[in-house]
Amino acid sequence: MPLWEGRFKKSIDSKTNDFNSSISFDSRMYKQDILGSIAHAKMLAKQGIIEQIEADKIVNELNKILEEISNGSLKIDLEAEDIHMFVEAELTKRLGDTGKRLHTARSRNDQVALDLRMNLKDETNILVKLLKELISTLIEKSEENINTVMPGYTHLQRAQPITFAHHLMAYVEMLLRDIDRLKATYNRMNVLPLGSCALAGTTYNIDRDFVKKELGFYDISQNSLDGVSDRDFVIELASNISIIMMHLSRISEEIILWCSWEFKFIELDDAFSTGSSIMPQKKNPDIAELIRGKTGRVYGDLITLLTMMKGIPLAYNKDMQEDKEAIFDSIDTVKICIETLIPMLKTMKVLKQNMKNAASKGYINATDCADYLVKKGIPFRKAYKIVGQIVSYCIDNNTTLEDLQMEQYKKFDNNFESDIYDAISLEKCVTNRNTVGGPSPSQVKSRIEQVKRILNSTI
Repeated sequence: MPLWEGRFKKSIDSKTNDFNSSISFDSRMYKQDILGSIAHAKMLAKQGIIEQIEADKIVNELNKILEEISNGSLKIDLEAEDIHMFVEAELTKRLGDTGKRLHTARSRNDQVALDLRMNLKDETNILVKLLKELISTLIEKSEENINTVMPGYTHLQRAQPITFAHHLMAYVEMLLRDIDRLKATYNRMNVLPLGSCALAGTTYNIDRDFVKKELGFYDISQNSLDGVSDRDFVIELASNISIIMMHLSRISEEIILWCSWEFKFIELDDAFSTGSSIMPQKKNPDIAELIRGKTGRVYGDLITLLTMMKGIPLAYNKDMQEDKEAIFDSIDTVKICIETLIPMLKTMKVLKQNMKNAASKGYINATDCADYLVKKGIPFRKAYKIVGQIVSYCIDNNTTLEDLQMEQYKKFDNNFESDIYDAISLEKCVTNRNTVGGPSPSQVKSRIEQVKRILNSTI
């Protein structure tokens, strides 16, 4: 029977009970629920609200329940309404009235808020660890391709020469910001709601600071209504995960392009590709496509949470039970995407010559040609026009800036000398872009070392 049966004269309808139940998804919080209850029991005894001997029995039995669920000897009853009531019912079955004293001075409302914050703190730490591993993988690939010249793109058109290392390190910067966002969210969710009770606190002389320290929280919620009725920390985490998935989707999209025959910049390992049921020549980047596709799923979870909360009056409402499935799905999705992307990147083969060949076409050294004239004293806009005319000539005559003869250069401007060929060589174009944040090998190496130090710090 439900723990709240005293008020009701009739048993709940079986279908209504199934509809109301959340144990199928909140059972994953069993560890946090039990640890929170242990801290609560200790506090009740410390404050003289229950006898120390009873608290000791409760703590001892809760530790047994935790161990038994963890090793599989105690199966969670999916007929229970939620994980909180399952644990309490199991405790009461073992200890009788002593077990019933555990729920003194708390409500399921602040208990749920506590468990969810504890669980999401743990998951956030896991996500940070996974992102650091992904960053390390990108750094490893970057170090292998410091001098691998490729075309940089705007509008998916070849624009200027860069290196593959510089391109990959752009994603490192994005992921570092993702970690920063997760850390900030962690700090905001690191606030103890227990003690808010249903919505108005309690008349018992509880010690919230003691529970805060027991459970490793940084602060205590300062308004009992807010403590049980908001899920902004859930929404913020879902937003962070959506941004992470956007970054994963972007690199997945590039992997899909790069391994196509139209680009052929990389080749994916067979372990991260699939074939066709009808076309024997196909090697499809399905894993990258799935990451790209699952991004929409995570966006949907965020919209679910925002929509769920937008019209709820204070304090707790049952709508808020919908928070867990959405945030748990987001967490599970981003974790498996990162875990799959890491080995896919590690094992992909970089086709360096194909990148170099692509960079040699498309006149991506045209800006460097214009800069050459600027250094000869010609205003940039005039130099821009001259080089535009040169590119147009090269296109009409099926040649490149590197292959254009000096007499042709001279027809466009007498300032051209033989050193133009050195100035527009792809390697020199990349090397000369030596400002902080630029693609020159020295700048990329410097940033790699900085990021390594960041990864080895406290993040």
